[in-house]
Amino acid sequence: MKQLKFYGLGGQGVVTAAKTLSIAVSIYEDAYAVTIPAYGHERRGAPVYTDMVIDSEPIKTNCFVYVPDIVIVLDDSIIDKHKQVDVSKGKHKDTILVLNTGSEEMAKRYGERYGFRDIYYVNGTEVALRSIGHGIPNGSMLGALAKTGVVEIESVEEALKQVFKKAGDENGNAARSAYENTKKL
Repeated sequence: MKQLKFYGLGGQGVVTAAKTLSIAVSIYEDAYAVTIPAYGHERRGAPVYTDMVIDSEPIKTNCFVYVPDIVIVLDDSIIDKHKQVDVSKGKHKDTILVLNTGSEEMAKRYGERYGFRDIYYVNGTEVALRSIGHGIPNGSMLGALAKTGVVEIESVEEALKQVFKKAGDENGNAARSAYENTKKL
């Protein structure tokens, strides 16, 4: 079982990213996934989070993730602008971070402050701007997440095509580009 926690800001597609990953895992990888969105604070620019569980066996619980194996952060400014949000809450010694940043220094700051085992990072917003014409990094960050091995990039691409229909190819391209450009600290 893998437990994931997505953090971002309203308007970045945090909930859509988790739902799309659920499709990638459950349809294209023959596994099971449960997405648990946290609604009530989803105004544009406000901190948002979503939880998700992936397993090879049916998932019999439907609750928030308290001990994440992977944390995905769609906006690196959370560390400075939203200090009440602790993206490391509940992490364990092997928790991995997937961070939307083009700055190795920012990735190191997250590592120093929060102590994640591994940090994968890519400028998902820039990739999204180039690929889909909008700075919405959800698809590109799913590509970065695929770099961790939790899901195959091909499954992510297919799920993005299914979810975004007309803009599916562009979102799939964003995921592939982010996958190919993701770095690991």
